Parts: sequence; structure tokens; C-alpha cells
Amino acid sequence: MINNSDVISTNVLIVGGGSAGLATAIELANRLKEKGQDKKIMLIEKGSSIGSHILSGAVIRPKVFEDLLTPEEFQEIPFDSKVSTDVTAKLSEDGEFELPFHPPYMSNSGNFVASLGEVCRYLAKIATKKGVEIYTGFAVDDMVYEDGKVVGVKTKDTGLDHNGIKQKNYQEGTVVKADITVLAEGTRGSLAKKVIDKYNLDEGKSPQIYSLGVKELWSVPEGNIEEGAVYHTFGYPLKDKSEFGGGFIYGLTNNRVGLGLVVGLDYPDPTFDIHASMQIWKTHPYVSKFLEGGKIIEFGAKTLPEGGWHSIPKYYGDNFMIVGDSAGFLTTARLKGIHLAIRSGICAGQTAIEALTKNDTSEASLSQYENLVNSSSIYKELYPIRNMRAVMQEGMIIGGLKMGIQLVTGGACLAVPKVEADMDTTKKLSEYKGIKFKDRFPGKLEFDKKLTFDKVTDVYYSKAMHDEHQPPHLVVNNPQEFQKINIEEYGLAEEAFCPAEVYELHFDKEGNQSLRLHAENCVHCKTCDIKSPNGGITWRTPYGGDGPEYNYM
Repeated sequence: MINNSDVISTNVLIVGGGSAGLATAIELANRLKEKGQDKKIMLIEKGSSIGSHILSGAVIRPKVFEDLLTPEEFQEIPFDSKVSTDVTAKLSEDGEFELPFHPPYMSNSGNFVASLGEVCRYLAKIATKKGVEIYTGFAVDDMVYEDGKVVGVKTKDTGLDHNGIKQKNYQEGTVVKADITVLAEGTRGSLAKKVIDKYNLDEGKSPQIYSLGVKELWSVPEGNIEEGAVYHTFGYPLKDKSEFGGGFIYGLTNNRVGLGLVVGLDYPDPTFDIHASMQIWKTHPYVSKFLEGGKIIEFGAKTLPEGGWHSIPKYYGDNFMIVGDSAGFLTTARLKGIHLAIRSGICAGQTAIEALTKNDTSEASLSQYENLVNSSSIYKELYPIRNMRAVMQEGMIIGGLKMGIQLVTGGACLAVPKVEADMDTTKKLSEYKGIKFKDRFPGKLEFDKKLTFDKVTDVYYSKAMHDEHQPPHLVVNNPQEFQKINIEEYGLAEEAFCPAEVYELHFDKEGNQSLRLHAENCVHCKTCDIKSPNGGITWRTPYGGDGPEYNYM
């Protein structure tokens, strides 16, 4: 238990102002009103405002909103445009081929292109009108336990210098106690990670694996792309069997393009660079034609949980539930998780109202959350493709054939490869026998800052800001081990996989290697926490309000 005199209380505390957290708040507020109950719902968001840390493609399946909102509220959702064109293309270095059919699960008929940040800002307004208290700019640093059970959270201490020494403006974080705490932190939630570890919630599960999506938003001349146009690509510049992923290009209103490259983090090459791959991908004529004459507006990056049904941990316990990406509710086959995040929030809200009504927030009471998930579209969508991501490790041909078998068998498949944690798939420099990343793309890694950008330039367009006097929120867990293993054996793979140039391999005059950390560049994708060999890095929340400032990502 944390001793702190500054304690506030609420009935339900939601940590995270994304789609899952806001859906939980709205559903619970709706149910409380129906029952005539007066309970306090509080939502804490680390970003400076709702939406400032939200990034997604995004193409949204709208139906789930009809179950959350009134018809009037549904009509006002700020979707950007309805999908008008839906194409999947196979790229090669010297050409492209548009598929004459939609791959399974990839049809976007009836879906909407949107900014998830805009949608979350709208949902926050609805939640506030329903009585939900929303506080932005507050980073939550730790869980609070009593008698081994979750009883709330503690916000981050502030006023510490770079070495953690208290300054004159030091302020201890506030303890927020709640009957029920809902963790809605998004991918690789730092609190969810602690809770999962403390209670062994992932026992018997496959490791969660992730992808990293690197995205840019562009303003382009009229006629470059139709609003509502959706293009997905696979192939170049990714290497089949080694790198799983693809690109997306979405047409938005006001002559804007949202585009990005999403790549699984289970690749073996310690020098592979997803940000640089995205820049190379943009130079392909199939992609660059949409950007010709345009300019970049925003940049960002985020990770996505891709493990699927077998990687989802137990997502509830005494006094707590985990929702959305933090629990792993995402459909890799569709490259979509927003509708599942909202559905999980609805299920959590329905569970919370029953638990509060019975005055029983025990694990047994909150197990209703699992029952609701298993009878919802989450199960119906994820269970039949439970082996999809695992078989795709074998490449597009064999993996695609096995995926076809699963479509017939309802997900059953023989000879499903074992899934390893992303940090364990990275090879040491001495062990990796493939062509190193820079040698694969000679002459293509000099960026012109017009069509292609280096990492620091892109970070500028994320508007990332951090108080540089605070203790670094990126923690090297064991500096001596990190030097020996991560730097000397892996060549600082973090420098390659980080999309924001947070990690720099420095050489002194004698040729000695060391790490230079630029935490101020961080865009909160948490790739380092996931992919760092030997679990070398832990991502922690920085001061509240720090990080990127996304407007329309």
C-alpha cells in the first residue's frame, strides 16, 4: 500500500481517454441513469487533452456505436467520409498488381474513414454531458493495493530533477481510490502490464505480439485522391517470411491523405527500421502519386496488439477490468480494433453497473465481463481466426493457404507455428545471416525532406514535447547488461526500431560504443518496451501532458 495523505475517491475510475475508456464511461453512465443510481465516474487521461495521444488509421466499422449512443448522438459522430473505393494491391520493386477481389476480412463496405482523435473528442463531450468527470494531463504512475487487491491508482510525482531528486516544486502524486478501476491505456498499457505480471493473468497464454504502425498525414492538391478512398498494400519493401505487414492509404476530406506502414515486430533482423521502410514505401510510384505536390501535416507512430485470441490475458480480477488494446482486443485480419475496443467498453460498463448494484466488485462478480465478451462480437470475430497471426510467420503463400483452411474449419489448423515474444525473435548481429537493412536498399536511405523524411524531421510534425528536467521515462533496466548485450551483441537494435530517434549509438574517439538517450523525442509508441532484446527497456509514463500533440491522427 502507498502511504499518501492526498487521497480522493470515486466509484469507478477509468485510466485512459481512448475509445475503450470513453465507451466504458458512456455505457456505465447510461446504465446508471436507467437505474436511477447516483455513482461517481472519473476518467484520467495522460495527454494534455482528449485525442492528443490518439493515433489510428483509421477505417471504422460503425455498427457498434449504435449500441452505445442514442440515434441522435450516433448521427453526429464526426466520421470523415464513407468508404468509396476499396482496393488491395501487391507491390514489387518495379510494379504493382491490384487484386480483383477482397482478401478475407478486408472488405470495407459500409465503413467510414475517420480521425480517431476527433471521434474520441466527440465521445468525451457526450460522456461529460452524462456526468462523467474527465481530467486530462494527469499521468498515472502506479497501482494501489490493499490486502493484495487493487483499490485504485497513484498519479505521478512531479518536481523531480533528471536524477530523481526532489526540487522546490516537488509534488507527490495523488492516490485515487475506486470501487472498480478500469485500465484503458491502449497498447502495452504500463499499469495493465504491472497488473498482468502481479496476478499472472497471462499464465497459459501465448505471448502477446505486436506490430508498429508509422503514419503521416498529408495535404495534397485537389484530384490526387478521392475522399473515402481506401488502398491497402502488401509486398515491397517488406521481405516475405521475415517481415509481416503492409501499407494503407486513406483519402480524407479537404484533400488530405492519411498513410502509413504497419509491420509486425517479430522480425529477426536487428538492423531493420520500420520508419525508414515507410519512407522507402512512399517512393513507390503506386504510393507517391497520391502525394505528388503535397506536404506533410502530421506524423505519429503506435503499436498494435496482434497476438489474437490465444494471447489475450485474463482481463479482470478483484476490483479491476482491462479493456481495449490493453487487453489485446484487435483483429489482425481486418487491421482493426476500434470497434472491438468500444465493444469491450460496453461489456465492462454493463459489468460495472451490476457489480455496483450488488455492492460486490470481487473477481467472481466481475467475471461477468468475460461472459459478456464471450457472447459478443469480440469472440465471434477473434476466435475463428485465433491461429491467423501464427501461421503468417510462414509467409504469404504457406500462411495464406493455412489461413484459407482456417476459414473452412472455423480456425482449426494443423502444424501451427509457435509464437514467441517479439524481443525473443531478434537475432544477434553475429547470428543474423540475412542482408542487413542498409545493404538491402542502397541509395534509398537518403531522405529529401519533401517526400521522405528522417526521424527527427518527422518527430517535429508529431509536436512531441517533454519536460527535459524530469527523470527519463525510458528506463534502462540494467545498464551494465544493456551495454554488454544490447549494444555489443545486438548493435543497439533500439536505434533501428525506434521510429523517433530516441536511441542513439554513440562512438567516442577511441571507438567505444555507448547509448545516448533522447527521451524528449518519444511519441509513446512503446516499441522499445516490446522489442528491446532481453527486455532491456521499460517504458513508463512521463509527466502528464507530455508527449505528442496529435490533432487529426
